[in-house]
Amino acid sequence: MQSGKSESVWRRLMRAMRKHFLAGIIVVVPIVATIAVLVWFFVNIDNILQPVIQLIFGHRITGVGFGIAVILIYVTGVIASNILGRRVLHFGESLVTRIPLFRQVYRGFKQVVDALSGYRVKTAAFREVVLVEFPRDGMKTLAFITNEIEDESGNTLYAIFVPTAPVPTSGYFEIVAGDKIIRTDLTVDEAMRMIMSSGMVAPTKINTSGMDDSK
Repeated sequence: MQSGKSESVWRRLMRAMRKHFLAGIIVVVPIVATIAVLVWFFVNIDNILQPVIQLIFGHRITGVGFGIAVILIYVTGVIASNILGRRVLHFGESLVTRIPLFRQVYRGFKQVVDALSGYRVKTAAFREVVLVEFPRDGMKTLAFITNEIEDESGNTLYAIFVPTAPVPTSGYFEIVAGDKIIRTDLTVDEAMRMIMSSGMVAPTKINTSGMDDSK
């Protein structure tokens, strides 16, 4: 009996360790990948510019690649912040994503970076994180309020988006009454991390007390 109990404790410990290890991978890998891409970008820009620098100044100047890369990233951000620039970038992105293998890698990496940075989440107008019964009564899932609508009687209805895991860019659009949602204290970023990790990266507690729709 003692042996069986020890084995059960060992299994629970192994499951907990595996869960935490996978959660760590989900957090660390995108960060490492982003750093690796930036380092690769800095180094290659530096390798391209150094021959020109040597020709002009007669010697290498350390850090030129980093400085130019930072400027290029900043300029790209400025371009992406206006309507014309967004259209140009969207057109270039549509061309790049037509490459079969590159499309899957690019979109997956982009979704992770967008979710962790919160940039796309803010522009997506997700107002609030709520719980709703889905796909059937008795089962709850995370959803985002995207808009408020009034019916013919003047009652408030909520437009919500129910994302799928682990890729939150697809999901279901629903219009529900206020008494069908449970408000939470989760931020949009926290909810996105929960969805992308299938619950492995999650807060230990979600506060829903005193947050009903009547308030």
